[in-house]
Amino acid sequence: MKTDIEIAQEAVMEPITKVAANVGIQEDELELYGKYKAKISDECMERVSKNKSGKLILVTAINPTPAGEGKTTISVGLGEAFGKLGKKAVIALREPSLGPCFGIKGGAAGGGYAQVVPMEELNLHFTGDFHAITSANNLLAALLDNHIQQGNALQIDTRQVVWKRCLDMNDRVLRNVVVGLGNKMDGVVREDHFVITVASEIMAVLCLAKDMQDLKERLGRMVVAYNYAGEPVTAAELNAVGSMAALLKDALKPNLIQTLEHTPALVHGGPFANIAHGCNSVRATSTALHMADYVITEAGFGADLGAEKFFDIKCRMTGLKPDAVVLVATIRALKYNGGVAKADLNQENLDALEKGIVNLEKHIENLQLYKVPVIVTLNSFITDTQQEIAFVRDFCKEKNCDFAIAEVWEKGGEGGEELAKAVLHTLETKESKFQVLYEDSLSLKEKIQTVATKIYGAKGVQFAPAANKQLKRLEELGFGSLPVCMAKTQYSLSDDPTLLGRPEYFEINVREAYVSAGAGFVVVLTGAVMTMPGLPKAPAANNIDVNEAGVITGLF
Repeated sequence: MKTDIEIAQEAVMEPITKVAANVGIQEDELELYGKYKAKISDECMERVSKNKSGKLILVTAINPTPAGEGKTTISVGLGEAFGKLGKKAVIALREPSLGPCFGIKGGAAGGGYAQVVPMEELNLHFTGDFHAITSANNLLAALLDNHIQQGNALQIDTRQVVWKRCLDMNDRVLRNVVVGLGNKMDGVVREDHFVITVASEIMAVLCLAKDMQDLKERLGRMVVAYNYAGEPVTAAELNAVGSMAALLKDALKPNLIQTLEHTPALVHGGPFANIAHGCNSVRATSTALHMADYVITEAGFGADLGAEKFFDIKCRMTGLKPDAVVLVATIRALKYNGGVAKADLNQENLDALEKGIVNLEKHIENLQLYKVPVIVTLNSFITDTQQEIAFVRDFCKEKNCDFAIAEVWEKGGEGGEELAKAVLHTLETKESKFQVLYEDSLSLKEKIQTVATKIYGAKGVQFAPAANKQLKRLEELGFGSLPVCMAKTQYSLSDDPTLLGRPEYFEINVREAYVSAGAGFVVVLTGAVMTMPGLPKAPAANNIDVNEAGVITGLF
């Protein structure tokens, strides 16, 4: 089998103008970035917004394991399969971060014959959105430190600066730094921090903003520091909004590319799902819904993180209502959850499958709390046995879920037809009565406890003294009505990455909370979640190269 990048490089792409025309977008409504990438103009988005809205299908997954689940691959393959069945479909995905591309996770273009292309350009600089976000973030940081240096009229307490600089790279040495060293003209000495660009609040703001006015209002509300009286200082008070918005003007527009089978794909934004809300932009999802009869979108990591935030943050804020959810699992990952070592996952093991399927069970139950129909799909591997597949199929039937095998990695859209037909059957026979998990009126602690007990399965929540103080203060400042964005390990339903399957009798440990006032949620940190990842011992970057003809190798 060829590698993902070899398959992508052999693809014959259609001009992006032709891909756009298939969903009713005119050439003069595109802002072209070469032959195969384009941004959709504001005029186009305004025009199509008057069209009837299509069906919204969310793709999520069980907790990720080293065995792999292939959520993006399924999303892309499902979109291609709808095309095979003669249905008008558009895919709405997140953009990849350079950090994981050069680290250990790789890119985010899908895999095999279910990829979006141009793969290399998407995984590297793409249309420059992340660079714009990085620049806007660091402009605000520069304006903040300059304000302090130039007399500090806002009385900013340098011990309570909460705005961090960012870089779209895994660079652990930047997690904790000291700035302002040197002479008096080099600024005020203080401790500072870097986060990866996808963890910047500006990324979340961009992805939740409806238009330029909304973007500017959200940017202005961002809290950058607290003054000596303990009151928040915002980006608006630093007069930073206009210049940041100027940098983000083009980044606010969704990007259009295509799959290997020419299905349109809007790829836009990419907040982390373990420390932010983990969904592509509202503008891309909404635009796609008015361009097609079926829109396939995804949320990051497992359903306990990505789907919960898609529902309780993105849908709550925008009025989006999913019509169905596809829950991705693999036989290998379920056996891993059942205690099988990675090296032994290719062997049939029904006992381990029975032990590990409780992880799938919990995610099904969680999704059903939101009153949305669920379709379980197994991302197929050649080592899966008929007995193992039958076991999972019967299990899903008992849980009132449609079930389908997906072979999209190997066969593209053809391999996703069973899944597409299962989704269509669900849409035709089951009505979504979507509801959020909790009401805005609950206290922040009650919201945290609701997510911890109902979604994670915890017996309770332990709040560190600092978190107690921070949550109380946030409510005093008027942020108590906001939804919570739980920052938690993706590898377990608990906050301990080693607890696989369906943990019980555990507590969630909340160590810190802070407000992302521009994005419109309160971030709640549990366990040891990194906002600036590090590189592994053997980074993927070691295997990436480019030859004299400009052909890139080693990306995956």
